[in-house]
Amino acid sequence: MKNNILILFLFITALVFSQQKNQKELEREARENVREGNELYNKLKFKEAEIAYKKGLSKKPNYPTASYNLGNAIYQQDRNKEAVSQFELVEKTFNKKMSKAEAYHNMGNSFMKEKQYDKAVEAFKNSMRNNSKDDETRYNLAMAQELLKQQQQDNKDNKDNKKNNKDNKDDKNNKDKKGGDKERKNDKNKDKDKGKDKKDDKGDKKKEKKQNQKPRPNQLSPQQIKQLLEAMNNEENKTQKKLNAKKAKGKKIKQEKDW
Repeated sequence: MKNNILILFLFITALVFSQQKNQKELEREARENVREGNELYNKLKFKEAEIAYKKGLSKKPNYPTASYNLGNAIYQQDRNKEAVSQFELVEKTFNKKMSKAEAYHNMGNSFMKEKQYDKAVEAFKNSMRNNSKDDETRYNLAMAQELLKQQQQDNKDNKDNKKNNKDNKDDKNNKDKKGGDKERKNDKNKDKDKGKDKKDDKGDKKKEKKQNQKPRPNQLSPQQIKQLLEAMNNEENKTQKKLNAKKAKGKKIKQEKDW
């Protein structure tokens, strides 16, 4: 009986040792996969780097470095929604504030590329909460806030334009209706108007023609309209150049090394 217990104990010990050895071997291979991915990433081979990082994660699922670098490789391929999901997963696995800050920063960049400026602002704020000294994140936050403000203004202008177009259409329909009523009324009174003096009729027509020739209030001449459009275009080009210059700054994608 004692011999059987001893044999069982030795078997369990050998099994545990074997599992630990296999686990260490898998972790070593996972680190090699990450190093391979980093080399490919630095050569701008982002698709190949993505594959290498995924191999590392298959051997060590809870591997924050591989997970974070995978998010960057996906981001570089403009698959922004996937990148956001990956960075959200990474943020939950990181324990250090600096690492969390970098994950949120890159998450914000992904939202920026999707023009989801409200979400980008929140991501950059979360990054600043974990690392308040990061000037690049602070710059990106300011840029995201400015773009969000402009986006909200554009949406408001579009909404106002649609409302004005609807109101103008309703006004036109009302005028057409009133005009039709007037015509019907004029038809009923047509016989009464036959007895009017021809001279007065001629004078009324002449007066009406003269009134019709008068310019309407606030009506711009073609030259004034052209000048106004040119001024608006120049102002819009200045704003766009300013925003493009800002977009060229403040973006960082930092790879985590595991040497």
